Amino acid sequence: MLPADHLWPIDDVWSYHSGGGQFKTLNVFTKALSARYGEAKSVEEYAAKSQVMAYEGERAMFEGYGRNRYQSSGVIQWMLNNAWPSMIWHLYDYYLRPGGGYFGTKKACEPVHVQYSYDDKSIVVVNTTPQAFKKLRLTARVFDANLAEKFSRAMDVEVAADTNVRALTLPEIAGLTTTYYLKLTLSESNGKQVSSNFYWLSTKDDVLDWRKSTWYYTPTTSYADFTQLNQLEQVGLNVEGSRLRRGVEEVVRVRVENPSRTLAFFVHLKINRGTTGEEVLPVLWEDNYFSLLPGERKEVSATYQLNNLRGATPVLAVEGWNVWDQFRPLVAEARR
Repeated sequence: MLPADHLWPIDDVWSYHSGGGQFKTLNVFTKALSARYGEAKSVEEYAAKSQVMAYEGERAMFEGYGRNRYQSSGVIQWMLNNAWPSMIWHLYDYYLRPGGGYFGTKKACEPVHVQYSYDDKSIVVVNTTPQAFKKLRLTARVFDANLAEKFSRAMDVEVAADTNVRALTLPEIAGLTTTYYLKLTLSESNGKQVSSNFYWLSTKDDVLDWRKSTWYYTPTTSYADFTQLNQLEQVGLNVEGSRLRRGVEEVVRVRVENPSRTLAFFVHLKINRGTTGEEVLPVLWEDNYFSLLPGERKEVSATYQLNNLRGATPVLAVEGWNVWDQFRPLVAEARR
């Protein structure tokens, strides 16, 4: 969508693909990105950090509403998708590619969901279903930037139908690095996972100047600090993928494992047309832009229309914040 000579740095061609009125530039977004995640030095770095910050922001908005849904007046997402190639305001873009904001929203809107509250550090189980859960196992673990465990607690939780439960509040934790991590899991008594959530947090809060709020913007006087993410070592993942034809669709099943001693942060999976082709779009991923602690495994699926392969062989592409890029063939499963 941009000419090669306008890819970097950000210029008026980028602004042309922004919005109107007060939204003609990316200045507000870029200022926050640079302060919180470190200044981007390339278009690739800017894109990667943008996906992370969009995930973080969209998840927080919908989780905030989920926790307060019968006290709050509502929530408006502007907007779902772009009608033309644009830099702003989408969960999936003009090319039908789901972004970080899409998966942050998808995570926050799980019917039964475990989440962290940025305002009071409480851990909340959100149940938007008509079913009560008598015994769920909640686990909360806090790690510093070096993955040293600084806090851990497991407890049983009961949650009534269409109800939220504040299960616990994180205490003040000594010895945290500026950037640290929170891993939440919620499981049934048989061990089946109901919800999981991974947060990157900062000992420095985002501080908003509410007195200077306008109809479109509240200034930030101090930003959270996630720059330690830039010091993560590169990791290689163990990845396997298979594909199964189902009528006019194809379903891909992917298994990802982090064999390293380092966090694999913000892993992104794609299905490409061959090793050099473009991404197969549209695509419906069960989950994406996820993080894996050392030794963790995850299985996800993706579905797309066969005709969108355009005759090419599908290839699984793996990338991430600190993940070595790789391309993996997809083994064809026997038709069922």
